[in-house]
Amino acid sequence: MEALAAALAELPLAETMRVSRWGYAAASGLHVLGLALLVGAIVPLDLRLLGLWPGVPLTALARPLVATAACGLALAVAAGTALLLAAPARYLAEPIFGLKLGLVVFGAVAALALHLGPGLEHATPRRLRAAGAISLACWLPALALGRLLAFLE
Repeated sequence: MEALAAALAELPLAETMRVSRWGYAAASGLHVLGLALLVGAIVPLDLRLLGLWPGVPLTALARPLVATAACGLALAVAAGTALLLAAPARYLAEPIFGLKLGLVVFGAVAALALHLGPGLEHATPRRLRAAGAISLACWLPALALGRLLAFLE
């Protein structure tokens, strides 16, 4: 892990992230925007998967929310990678960072398994409820762990 951290620290973008106050602030702002899009789309969709608002057609609700969540995830990952470069040794050594990344990967894989598998329209109600619960159990703790990282030194 130390070799990876050292290699990341040598990247030109890493130097920019360490010395540019505005670069770091921009990456941080974009990361928060990505998280807002991601979580803001996922929570209502997951609540619908869990059975709330049964009168709202799932496929109509999912179409814009899945697209918004995917864009939010892409933005959060890109900006988060830039933030990681500011202090790769610190983040990679932090167990909370590893747990956060694990939850993000598991949440993304679980979503892909549902959407690339049976899809929302063909999944059983039990599978939809499980997908909603798994998603909330991944993304909300990942969000909390990410905030906690900002307060650790």
